Amino acid sequence: MTDLHYVVGFSLSGALLVMMLFGIGLSAFMPTLDRWSRRYFVALFSMFFLCTITCFLALIYWNDPTKAVAARITYFFESFFLCAPIFMPIFFLVHHCGEDLKSSLLFKLECALLGIYVALLIVGQFTTAFYYVTDDNQFVRGPLWALWLVPIALMLLLNIITLIKRRNQLSKKYFFVLLIYLIPMTASIFIHMFVQVEIFIVFGMALLALVMFILILRDNVEKYTRGQSEIARQHAGIMVLQMRPHFIYNTMMTIYYLCKQDADKAQQVTLDFTTYLRKNFTAIAREEAVPFQEELKHTQAYLAVEQAQHEDNLFVTFDTPHTNFRVPPLTLQPLVENAVKHGMDPNGEPLHIYVKTRETDSGSEIIVENDGPDFNPADDNEPHIALANIRERLKMMCEGTLEIAPREGGGTVVTVVIPQ
Repeated sequence: MTDLHYVVGFSLSGALLVMMLFGIGLSAFMPTLDRWSRRYFVALFSMFFLCTITCFLALIYWNDPTKAVAARITYFFESFFLCAPIFMPIFFLVHHCGEDLKSSLLFKLECALLGIYVALLIVGQFTTAFYYVTDDNQFVRGPLWALWLVPIALMLLLNIITLIKRRNQLSKKYFFVLLIYLIPMTASIFIHMFVQVEIFIVFGMALLALVMFILILRDNVEKYTRGQSEIARQHAGIMVLQMRPHFIYNTMMTIYYLCKQDADKAQQVTLDFTTYLRKNFTAIAREEAVPFQEELKHTQAYLAVEQAQHEDNLFVTFDTPHTNFRVPPLTLQPLVENAVKHGMDPNGEPLHIYVKTRETDSGSEIIVENDGPDFNPADDNEPHIALANIRERLKMMCEGTLEIAPREGGGTVVTVVIPQ
């Protein structure tokens, strides 16, 4: 091997190691990848990484007369790991065709060909028919070298034939992704039957694997985006339901009667109700966290309307010195609305609502209390849905939490924690 071949070989090996480590890391931690694709690409890039390590060692030991034994061992593992990325596409093909792996005839045929290849590789360690390494560390091809690679070539051809036959069971994107991966790989193996170019084959296959990964990742990102849009749509629907029709009806009736009894108060309630509706619709359209002060104004407008309806039966205390943080839209107002709805008893004692905020070492806290009956989600499904919705959005948008607990002396305490 010439010095140029050494330089090229080491350069390709180094680039491959970096590429495969990047591929493993990206596959393992990319949140938009589905679970199956994540496991598949971590395994695929890991096989390429191990194959590249053996290629790298083979370059180190090549033509060193004192390293003949190490070269034989390295070449065995290099040949063994080389078949792994060739075998891996069968998992992708069977999975995306919707077949059961255990009952798939294609998978069984591929396993049989893989078994033949590995068996020949093991036999080759005790014969010179396929290849051998001399005592002075010279690699020599045997007379049956090409025959030894036939099972791998057949595996690839079988994959291509099956892919073409089952193209209607795959999306066009996945069909072309597999073609891009399989056809150049098959051509490389046929070249390898006559020219020993392991490092170039591994490098080429690894590049194709990365192309395949990028295309699959792009598809997963599109699916993830569509899924997030659907979640947002569903959340908007739930939020619209939170604007209870009877609350709107009662408010309009309150304004109707106030128009004769107290025109100034009717005007103020109308303004508060308009502010409440405007902020509700604005919040539904928002997808990012909003300043807490906006949520506070929204809540104050809602409570002003409720107090106009319940007069001396509803008292509210705000203790919110800390407002310099952000929350998902429609967080505080639904919490307070639940506290009013669940705690209000027209024939009982007046209801007291307490809204507090405080800054802690770990972030910000919002506390909503009432002194009504203890809250049990099983008592009423609607508050339970609203609180579950808020909890889910807190976790998704800012890794926040929501906890519900009985209040000392009666009532309920809801605590929201927003990390820094």
